[in-house]
Amino acid sequence: MSNFDTIIQSEKPVLIDFFATWCGPCKMLGPILKEVKDSLGDRVSIIKIDVDKNQQISSQYQVRGVPTMILFQNGKQLWRQSGVLTKEEIIKTILEKSNQ
Repeated sequence: MSNFDTIIQSEKPVLIDFFATWCGPCKMLGPILKEVKDSLGDRVSIIKIDVDKNQQISSQYQVRGVPTMILFQNGKQLWRQSGVLTKEEIIKTILEKSNQ
């Protein structure tokens, strides 16, 4: 993903979901992230990155387990979490971290 650095430089929050197609919890997180996007609309970008197809980026950000979510804004990492969270927890985190 050659435009990754450009994507995370965005002024609006960018939530990266590092996932794998074989990962059960990743499959649970997918619909939750769709609900987050539906709730927040254009206030956030949500990008899914398959760790098996993008090993360089996964390694660069030391993603050891999936799912791992990393929130970026203006090129800075604001938050990182492994595992599945609820829609409410994710929305609250995005709004809190991006308004600092």
